[in-house]
Amino acid sequence: MIGRLGVCSWSLQPEDPADLVRKVRACGLSRVQLALDPLREGHWDLDSTRAELRRSGIEILSGMLGTIGEDYTSLDTIRETGGLRPDRHWEANLAHARVIARIAHELGLTLVTFHAGFLPHDHRDPERAKLVQRLRRFAELFAEHGLSLGLETGQEDAVTLLGVLREVDHPAVGVNFDPANMILYGKGDPIAALEALLPHVLQVHIKDALPTRESGTWGNEVPMGSGAVEWDRFAALLRSHPRRLDTLIEREAGNQRVADIGTARARVQAW
Repeated sequence: MIGRLGVCSWSLQPEDPADLVRKVRACGLSRVQLALDPLREGHWDLDSTRAELRRSGIEILSGMLGTIGEDYTSLDTIRETGGLRPDRHWEANLAHARVIARIAHELGLTLVTFHAGFLPHDHRDPERAKLVQRLRRFAELFAEHGLSLGLETGQEDAVTLLGVLREVDHPAVGVNFDPANMILYGKGDPIAALEALLPHVLQVHIKDALPTRESGTWGNEVPMGSGAVEWDRFAALLRSHPRRLDTLIEREAGNQRVADIGTARARVQAW
């Protein structure tokens, strides 16, 4: 079933909580997935952020955390720097996760999502065993605060992610499904991936993209409805899910994000 509709806070590039409220309202929405790192870093005060959003009637559906040193310059750089892969950042990422889990709990959330990093397809790859162990440690940490972890899709194909989920084997770990990321990273058809991963999906991102024309480079993120995602089939799969799945519009490119998000809102509300 299709649940509540909101927008990813980072898509709106807000300067502060009041700016976030203005932009969320401009999109015609009243719910967000909130980037939690500004709160962890002290750029946004937790109490005043919570008060500002509550006063404005903005509901926080879930949180998002980033990991240290992520470099999205190219596919090669993010493969090396993304998620929990870099050994030099592991202890600091774990420390940051402890703070994020506490913040999410204080905000009354039940889900935090993030990119785990490129998960190796070969189960014999020692990097895979390392990441499975680290993901399990993250899961235990967040579960202590009553939180689930949603692994963002795209940096590996659906078969690989399913295998890792089985190996992590923790009830607090699921999937934040982003169809555009499957296209941007060249990791398979998003509809087939959603069909395979649907039992594990905890939340969905609404984002569209076109595949790259040059091997080894990014695809292109585009406004919803102008890319390669088959949205009618996507919506039908969400409706078939026995639980309500919240849908968060994400727009990370372009210079008219509020307008693009508003267009996506109208389309999803018609489902």
